[in-house]
Amino acid sequence: MSSVKHSTRVTICGEDYTIRSDSPPEHTRRVAAYVDAKIREVLESASVVESHKAAILAALQITDELFSARQGEEDVAASMRTLSGELRRWLPPAKRQT
Repeated sequence: MSSVKHSTRVTICGEDYTIRSDSPPEHTRRVAAYVDAKIREVLESASVVESHKAAILAALQITDELFSARQGEEDVAASMRTLSGELRRWLPPAKRQT
């Protein structure tokens, strides 16, 4: 990330916010749009009327997505380590570096 701070105006659930971040404005807008979509999804699919409760439920869904993605990355990394170890055994002894 750069040290330059960007101020980006976004709208989430009809409320305007100015986000100050070192992320590029396009990134901040994409993140805000994703959060807005998740909150609206909760509002449309559940019997939740209060936007703050919908925001909490959306945050739980987004966090679940994050944890699932992290677990997937850990699973792939473990598979790669296993595969790397198996491939290393096929190499001549002089080429088996760790």
